[in-house]
Amino acid sequence: MTKKQKKMTARLAVSAVFFVAAMVSEEKITYAWLLFAVAYLSAGYDIPLKACRNIIRGQVFDENFLMTVATFGAIAIGSLEEAVAVMLFYQVGELFNDYAVNKSRKSIKELLDINPEYANVIREDKEEQVDPYEVEMGDTIIIRPGERVPLDGVIIEGASSLDTKALTGEPMPMEVEAGQNVVSGSINLNGVLKVQTTKLFDDSTVAKILELVENASSRKAKAEMFITKFARVYTPIVVGLALMLAIVPPLVLGGGWGTWVYRACSFLVVSCPCALVISVPLSFFGGLGAASRRGILLKGSNYLEAMASLDTVVFDKTGTLTTGEFQVSQVEACRGTKEALLELAVLGEYNSNHPIAQSVKAAYQKPVDTGRIGQVKEISGYGIQAQVEVDGKWHELYIGSQKLMDRQQIAIQDPVSVMGTTLYLADETGYLGAIVISDTVRTDVPEALAGLRKKGVRDLVMLTGDKEEVGKAVAQKLGINLVYGNLLPADKVLKVEELLKRRASGKTLAFVGDGINDAPVLARADVGIAMGGIGSDAAVEAADVVIMDDAPSKIVDTIQIARKTMAIVKQNILFAIGVKVLVLVLVAAGYATMWAAVFGDVGVSVIAILNAIRALSYRRK
Repeated sequence: MTKKQKKMTARLAVSAVFFVAAMVSEEKITYAWLLFAVAYLSAGYDIPLKACRNIIRGQVFDENFLMTVATFGAIAIGSLEEAVAVMLFYQVGELFNDYAVNKSRKSIKELLDINPEYANVIREDKEEQVDPYEVEMGDTIIIRPGERVPLDGVIIEGASSLDTKALTGEPMPMEVEAGQNVVSGSINLNGVLKVQTTKLFDDSTVAKILELVENASSRKAKAEMFITKFARVYTPIVVGLALMLAIVPPLVLGGGWGTWVYRACSFLVVSCPCALVISVPLSFFGGLGAASRRGILLKGSNYLEAMASLDTVVFDKTGTLTTGEFQVSQVEACRGTKEALLELAVLGEYNSNHPIAQSVKAAYQKPVDTGRIGQVKEISGYGIQAQVEVDGKWHELYIGSQKLMDRQQIAIQDPVSVMGTTLYLADETGYLGAIVISDTVRTDVPEALAGLRKKGVRDLVMLTGDKEEVGKAVAQKLGINLVYGNLLPADKVLKVEELLKRRASGKTLAFVGDGINDAPVLARADVGIAMGGIGSDAAVEAADVVIMDDAPSKIVDTIQIARKTMAIVKQNILFAIGVKVLVLVLVAAGYATMWAAVFGDVGVSVIAILNAIRALSYRRK
């Protein structure tokens, strides 16, 4: 409980004591009204003051104004106990709301705690503790066990485990060593790391995330905007109705001013829109907090609302459904063994830094005798021509695409899988075989796709710049029903626009990409979801939703959180409006007192807030 909340609790306790004392002694002592006055002022002296300040600023019709007019009216007709009760219970409700809001902000505050307080930088062979903003790009910093990584960089010395839970939502530490990148906001668990910074603090991962979280509340969902507009129109109307209720019946029917003023005051109490104005934004705030604890960052509650009605999910292939890390998936030897063919490929590709060459060398996993490698010539657009020694004899080896084989007039005997890039090998004697290099599917993609189908997502689509037959093979393996290949970024935008026209009314389309080369299509979709937010500035900038740990299955979590949040919002809207309308009618007709009005305001608000807090909790089904 905060200092402010403790102070308010003490005020309300004093008010309650004097209120009870006044109620007990009202008929026994002459000056019981003094006890009521102390109870009223202790509970709500600040409400009339706030109402006056807001009127001066041009904000007339708010809850402070309603409470002030209602309680002053009750005092004017002699209903002191009810005036105090209204103010006391209203302030109890406000205290409860303040506590609920602080509780809902806890997960966001925990995320904001990733902000590093200092950095240990080495300058002129001396270690100096400075503000992270003072560290330059290329500086060397020391990160000891228990310290937070202050800036993005690359490890130049040391090895350790990093706690990235605040960033990814995952409890398992990430093992790092020299040569690997580290991102700000994670916590060093054991070894000492010496890191060379690669970004300024303003451009670091932690700064981007903090900016994203802090700005999330500015993008409101349609339901929130509706409530805001509703309150602006609703409050002046009910004030006018209350005024009419106090004046018109006595003038028309004659007499009974006290009765109708009392009803009008009760009408004002119950008409206060607190339950809606508080609980709806609180529900969205809770949903955003629940998502952030899972390593899912949304740039606004409008995107949370859009995720609840997701109908079509479009995936980029490389880097999203697949890891973007190529591995040897197939070796087909026409002559000799598969191992011998792979060895020839390694000899030919040994001096190349191309990703495909790196994949071939990684698959061999044996020492290479570089003395068996002769002259190597790269044939641009075709492949490599290399001299290699086999069994004491030198051979002219050709490694490359089918175009290279055609150029050398070498016939390919057996077709191989289209599930990747194929390296064909031949020497002066003819065709030797082929090696297929394939991208690897992310481990939780099948779980993610199955979860999306269970959530009622109608269309799962893949867009890829890769060959269409490769895309179709991957899509068939994963069970994706639509696939389009050979697409440039502009082509992907056109495809998404076609799919947007086909989606059902009231439904939304999400595009899932890596946030770097997919920025145009991420921006065009109803919801742009970026995979791999850690270390990717483009992901944070271009997307509406950022999955911090490359796990596509968290899209399903986002849908579940969004749908739960929207269900809570709808429940609160229907419950609050329904109960208030009922009590308003009963009060106007004289069948309900100001005590019922107190329940219609404070009671409904408390119930709605309790319901809104449920949005904070999430358990994967």
